[in-house]
Amino acid sequence: MSTDTYSESRRVCPSIHGNKFDTANRKRAVANIFENVNQDALMRLFQKTGDMKAEERVRSIFSFAHDPEETAKALMALKQRKKDKFLRIAGMVRHFLKPR
Repeated sequence: MSTDTYSESRRVCPSIHGNKFDTANRKRAVANIFENVNQDALMRLFQKTGDMKAEERVRSIFSFAHDPEETAKALMALKQRKKDKFLRIAGMVRHFLKPR
């Protein structure tokens, strides 16, 4: 019974077998992760995840494709609007639930 637990831990930990994590073998990062992505495929991906602003998000990404900093700002603005809307709704709910 204890050998099962031991063998499980051996499979998880690579250092037991002498293997080390080698960052040199990792895939290199790219500046623009949307660089080789089809606009329609990205739209479908956002829609499948239930994003109500999929079209606006894709437009933001591709309109600023030449400037990753502007893309990031546009996406953060969408996220902030979503957060603001949530806070407004939460405030209204809190207001209606207050005892009078």
